Amino acid sequence: MNDQILSLPKQNGAVKVSEEAKKSEEEFSFKCPSCKTGIIHIYKSIYNTTDGDSLLILKFECTSCNYSKNDIIPLETKMKSGISTLRVENEEDLKSKIYRSMTGKLEIPELELLVNPGPSAKFYYTNVEGILERFLTAVRILHRDLEEDDPQIEEVEEILKDLENAKIGKFPFTLKITDSQGGSYIIPIDKSKYTFEKMDPTKE
Repeated sequence: MNDQILSLPKQNGAVKVSEEAKKSEEEFSFKCPSCKTGIIHIYKSIYNTTDGDSLLILKFECTSCNYSKNDIIPLETKMKSGISTLRVENEEDLKSKIYRSMTGKLEIPELELLVNPGPSAKFYYTNVEGILERFLTAVRILHRDLEEDDPQIEEVEEILKDLENAKIGKFPFTLKITDSQGGSYIIPIDKSKYTFEKMDPTKE
């Protein structure tokens, strides 16, 4: 299974944008934040996934430098503030979709892993396996930077082992997304393993 964001149509390493979308970019343009001289054009395109979802793809390109950026937004974003909780117990659960907004806090309590939203946080669309891969990448970097006699190394290696087992459905865990502004949500494969608790954004 792959992170679902990788299934978007690409060409030469970039997300493809239809010619119709490119013709409509003149309405959306601004000065390039990178080179300060070129103009950023925004191309819009809608991509329908194989399982029935629709995604809005925004591609930002500068007319002068190599600046390029892609944003992907689900067209049916749910804007309810709350806590989404999914119990993951097998490989099938790893296919559950994750929509994490810029304000979503993501955590796996059993492993004490947490990603807090920050100023540079971005929206992303993936699945549970994709989330595990993100955590694995971060923990591997931490492990690589530790000295051999560091007292943390044994604990970090245990977390790596648990994450690897989780990726093949052999380590049950809980995935939580807390979003006081809304926009983050989970589409579970097994609805009986999913709960959503509303929260008051004014109290966050």
